[in-house]
Amino acid sequence: MNKRKFSDVLFQNKVVLLFVVLCIGATIASKQPLTFVAGELFTRIARNAFIVLALIIPVIAGMGLNFGIVIGAMAAQVAIFLTTYWGLAGVGGFFATVALATPIAILFGFLVGKLFNMIKGNEMIGGLVLGYFAEGFYQLLFLFIFGGVIPMHNSTLMIATGVGVKNTIDLSGTVKYALDTISMLTIIEVGFYLVVLGIVVSTIFKLAKKQAVEWKSVLGRLIAAAALYALTYIGSVEQFLAADRLLLLSAVELACLAMVLWQVYGFVSWKRREQAIRMEDGGTRELVHHPFPRERAIGTILAAAVIYGLTYVPAIYDILIAVRLPVMTFLCIGGLCVFNNLLMHTRLGQNMRTVGQSRAVANAAGINVDRTRIIAMIFSTVLASWGQLIFLQNVGTLSTYGAHTQVGQFAIAALLVGGASVQKANNKQALLGIVLFHTLFIVSPLAGKELFGDAVIGEYFRVFVSYGVIAMALAMHAWKKAVPAAKEKDNEDKKAAAGIV
Repeated sequence: MNKRKFSDVLFQNKVVLLFVVLCIGATIASKQPLTFVAGELFTRIARNAFIVLALIIPVIAGMGLNFGIVIGAMAAQVAIFLTTYWGLAGVGGFFATVALATPIAILFGFLVGKLFNMIKGNEMIGGLVLGYFAEGFYQLLFLFIFGGVIPMHNSTLMIATGVGVKNTIDLSGTVKYALDTISMLTIIEVGFYLVVLGIVVSTIFKLAKKQAVEWKSVLGRLIAAAALYALTYIGSVEQFLAADRLLLLSAVELACLAMVLWQVYGFVSWKRREQAIRMEDGGTRELVHHPFPRERAIGTILAAAVIYGLTYVPAIYDILIAVRLPVMTFLCIGGLCVFNNLLMHTRLGQNMRTVGQSRAVANAAGINVDRTRIIAMIFSTVLASWGQLIFLQNVGTLSTYGAHTQVGQFAIAALLVGGASVQKANNKQALLGIVLFHTLFIVSPLAGKELFGDAVIGEYFRVFVSYGVIAMALAMHAWKKAVPAAKEKDNEDKKAAAGIV
């Protein structure tokens, strides 16, 4: 890499590098053990990652940073209040809340998308103003309609007058930790039945369409699924899987094992495919068109070995055994990452990307731009509502009039800290941003107390940072739009001065 390319990389990642330095400096200044910082960080990742990842789709679709994401959080809070009022509790209560919040969020997302289509190019400021506008209706609903128009009789939820909802609602008896406490054994059991159902439905569909069914492959998949499920009946395995939390050390070890097994599976699949080609061609075909990526496979296996080796470093080992992960919550976060990636490989995802790059090109290609943008906004609003439910069940309390107010600000700031911009965002940037942003949120008050004797200084700093990165991103976006426009106008002026029409 030459000097110019190196400087370009540094410039493109200036925000990330700045926050890395700030996080390291603040962590050292806070004088807190890394075990404490890591524990708090993974708690915040579990709470906030889903809603930050919900911001990616509108960015790809060219709608910028979705400041209207707060409306999805409002949909979640309306749903969780109603299910709490009805007394729905546990895992069933949580998924009932999800089922209730989803259609509300779809409606809100549709309306927001329609509005954004009317103000193309100004979606971010429109979303910001829309959030404040929706806040008025939200407060009207919770302060007057609930109890005043719709009779509500619950002294633990309603104000003493019977009209209006209390400022804080305790979720301990309803959905607190409902998602976090789903055991690994339950996850595997449900997953097994879903896999079997998927195989059966797929086979029936092929038979109905009179398509060829590879019965050997179907039987093999069923036997493999049944064999894996049967392992859960082994005493030690069942005892391990009965927990709802996974030690971070165990998670790293399983991840390393999965990396190795995935490469082995890829190699076996490649060998079978190439063997099938040889049999079809009588062994005469040269296998040069689909070589196995050996360098990548070896690199992945070596990386897994290095990561596993690092777990024996005492300082890292202490962190890994101090953190326990809520398995189902992190599976949901991982599932959303996979969904975001898979979506971009579908026709809808490609349409979103085309619309985001150029609406004129998308129109010329026959893409319904307005419809695609509305779908992107519905996705983001629904995912934001689910993310807010994950946050609330983990916190265990609903701040009726404050839980949603800074959702958009903090989520957008975290996304930008990871290196995303108004025009570009992906899963890696979102996850990196969550780690850096929330690390600084954890240690800055403690660093302020150690350095200046007042933790409030650290609080002021982190609020300043969250607003600062948003302001910088918007300023750079405006500058990038202004520079090409200025160059185009300068070229037109030069042509006019030279008498060129």
